Amino acid sequence: MPDFPQLALDQQLCFPLYAATRAVTKQYAALLTGTGLTYPQYLVMLVLWEAGEPVTVSALGNRLRLDSGTLTPLLKRLELAGRVERRRDAEDERRVLIELTAAGRALREQVADVPLRLASAMDLDRSSVVSLRDELNVLIAHLDDA
Repeated sequence: MPDFPQLALDQQLCFPLYAATRAVTKQYAALLTGTGLTYPQYLVMLVLWEAGEPVTVSALGNRLRLDSGTLTPLLKRLELAGRVERRRDAEDERRVLIELTAAGRALREQVADVPLRLASAMDLDRSSVVSLRDELNVLIAHLDDA
């Protein structure tokens, strides 16, 4: 492929991003063992813990960059597990609110060390994690604007 060196796998940005995402997700799966959470469910819980109040499904989807077809099954499984409750908004029946249950709030303590354990598995100090996260957020913003 000497005529198209730009098509070599080692020249691509997409592949290390893809491989890193798979490796990080695999680490999260291991770190979440025993919690009953999958990685995508963990992300949902992070948003709910951060909000501290009911969140609409659409706001949750926007925050996590997930469509309702992906998010709804996640929320149903979390509800079946007793971690969240889904209910119609009394002010606007079209909106569905997601709220943590007591069990969902209690789970926060169980996973509080996951970010530190992930950083340790990646062999990165806090400043490196912050720098990498910030660079990726800039990349995401540029791609959103493109």
